[in-house]
Amino acid sequence: MRVSYFEDTDTLLVTFSDSPVVETTDLNEDTMVDLDGQGRVVAITIEHAATQTDIRECSFAYPPAASKTS
Repeated sequence: MRVSYFEDTDTLLVTFSDSPVVETTDLNEDTMVDLDGQGRVVAITIEHAATQTDIRECSFAYPPAASKTS
C-alpha cells in the first residue's frame, strides 16, 4: 500500500495494488475508487484532501497475524 499526497493539487492517493484498473466509481464529487476486474479496490483518490480528511496526521497499524492453534 502506498499513500501519496500531492500538495499542488491537494490530492490524496491511496494505492492498494498495481492491478489494472477496469472501473472507476465516484463515491461523491471529491472521492473516486478504482476497481480491478474482480471488483477489488486498487486505489482511492480524494480531491480537496485538506478539507475532506485530516491529512496532517497519518498513521498505519498492521494487525498482528492471527495465532494458529492446533
